[in-house]
Amino acid sequence: MKTFSLIALTGLLGAAAIAAEKTSQDKAWVPLLSAQTERLDDRWTTTGNWVLQDGVAALQPRPGESGWSRWSAYLWSKQQYTDFEIEFDYRLEPGGNSGFYFRVGDRNDPVAQGIEVQIYDSPSRQSAASLTDHDAGGIIPGLKPHRPAAKPAGEWNTMKVTHYDHKIVVMLNDVNVNAHDLSGGGQLARRPRTGWIGFQDHGLPIALRNIRLRELQPGDLPWR
Repeated sequence: MKTFSLIALTGLLGAAAIAAEKTSQDKAWVPLLSAQTERLDDRWTTTGNWVLQDGVAALQPRPGESGWSRWSAYLWSKQQYTDFEIEFDYRLEPGGNSGFYFRVGDRNDPVAQGIEVQIYDSPSRQSAASLTDHDAGGIIPGLKPHRPAAKPAGEWNTMKVTHYDHKIVVMLNDVNVNAHDLSGGGQLARRPRTGWIGFQDHGLPIALRNIRLRELQPGDLPWR
C-alpha cells in the first residue's frame, strides 16, 4: 500500500473539496433553454414569434411587429426569481437590439417595474468614454458599462448576470462590464425584489441558447 505525505494528502483533500463544491454548484444550475429543450412553453411564455429549433430560440418578428412596447411578445419566464445567477448566449443581426429583464413585478409594465441589461449591436472597438447605458451590458436606466466587450453582429456572445441582494454584476464575454450596488437608493433600488425574468422583443431578430440559472441563498458570495 502506498503512503502519502501530509502535504500530498492535504492537496488531495483540498482538490476533493473544490471538486465537491463545483459538483454542488453545477447541480444547482437549472437549464431554462438547452439542446435538450423540446418545448419552449415548458418554462417560458410569449405571444411573439420565438421559434425553438435545436436548442436555439430565434425571434423572427412577423410583418407589422416593430418597436419594444408589445409586452406580451417578450419571452417571459413562468417562474419568478429573487437572487440568482443567469448565463446565456445571444446572437444579433446588424443593428440588433434587445434586453434581459429581471426584478419585473408586472410583465405589462417592465420598464417601470423592472431592470434591463441591454443587449445591443454595439461596436466592438468603441472607447469606454463613448459608452451609454444603451450599449451592450448597460443597465437601464442610467448605468453605462465600464468597457466595451461585445462581439460583432452574427457572432455568439455570452452574458452572465448576477443579482444578489441589491448588487448586480454583468459579465460579457468573460469581461466585467458593469457592477453596481443599488442599496444606496434611487429608482432601480425601488424595483420589486422578486420578479419575472425575460428577453425583449424589440421587433428585431435575436437568437438565444444555453440559458441556465441558479438561485442564490443567503450567505452566497458569487463574485469572490
